[in-house]
Amino acid sequence: MANDYYATLGVRRDASADEIKKAYRRLARELHPDVNPDPATQEKFKEITQAYEVLSDPKKREMYDLGADPFASGAGAGAGAGGFGAGFPFSDIMDAFFGTATQRGPRSRARRGRNGTVRVELDLSETAFGTTRELTVDTAVVCDTCSGAGTAPGTHPETCDMCHGRGEVQQVTRSFLGQVMTSRACPQCGGYGTMIRTPCTECSGDGRVRTRRTIKVRIPAGVENGTHIQLAGEGEVGPGGGPAGDLFLEIVERPHAIFERQGDDLHCTVQVPMTAAALGTSLIVETLDGPEEIDIRPGTQSGQVIPMYGRGVKHLNESGRGDLMIHVNIETPTKLDEEQEELLRKLASLRGEERPPGKFAPGQQGFFSRLRDAFNGR
Repeated sequence: MANDYYATLGVRRDASADEIKKAYRRLARELHPDVNPDPATQEKFKEITQAYEVLSDPKKREMYDLGADPFASGAGAGAGAGGFGAGFPFSDIMDAFFGTATQRGPRSRARRGRNGTVRVELDLSETAFGTTRELTVDTAVVCDTCSGAGTAPGTHPETCDMCHGRGEVQQVTRSFLGQVMTSRACPQCGGYGTMIRTPCTECSGDGRVRTRRTIKVRIPAGVENGTHIQLAGEGEVGPGGGPAGDLFLEIVERPHAIFERQGDDLHCTVQVPMTAAALGTSLIVETLDGPEEIDIRPGTQSGQVIPMYGRGVKHLNESGRGDLMIHVNIETPTKLDEEQEELLRKLASLRGEERPPGKFAPGQQGFFSRLRDAFNGR
């Protein structure tokens, strides 16, 4: 033969089909006209393409090795000019550039279903200790009539008469490289390879129907507002009876009348009379575990925090709990009768507080000092 196809691809005469394909892919990346548009490179690209067309086909390679013309049968008509034969697999060029050939064959009707999200409103006690809920969701389930096949009872999908079950059709076009064969999804069956002539009347051929169902879910202790819980396989069933997607629960925690949550800690405020704060007392306060007694020490100041350890929210997926932080607010009486006023005046006299001097807290500035600093640009 005039052309040494093995030398053109740079492989040995006993090279395997895989070695030939790798050699062609490497050269095609370098010599493709889109990469090197000069005429000499285009001609070289046609040569390696013709060599690959022969050596990748076992029958043509055998004829070539015997010294016969591999295109004598006419199957490679048009290739003698250096272009693509009518049967040249265009996907091999795509494979050379993208590393993988396009997927061939019919595609499955069964596809994975969509995920779903459900908002679940919970009280603080439910998020703190966990709970179990029954949820009603509108979703897609497998059609009982056809069991997901999409066909009417007693019928089956029929092989497409356009693509003959391959799911794709081929088309030969001419380009500057010669004749190129391309494949595309069959327009009649949509690439499935089969046709549903008599669809199921219950699901109209989709293989699934919409319904309302109830599921029981366990909410773990320690979840908080915005937490998402994934329930695998509890979402919608896919078309054609495909696997179900996932269901996500979005936790919405309702505001509490007493407690404010910060992470796993709880905060609340108690009002303590001035006299009780001065003398000391005990109070009954509410917790998530029920009423409990706390001590107010003599001389307790407004803003002081009394911690109750381990009375907060349970840690998510861990042992232990957060704390309950009780903020004390001292109440000063606004209305006094004569006897109460007299007693307070006597107390003030005994403590020398009838005309207190007034003291600034450390780091505090008076009004005029702040005003002066503002004008000075401090």
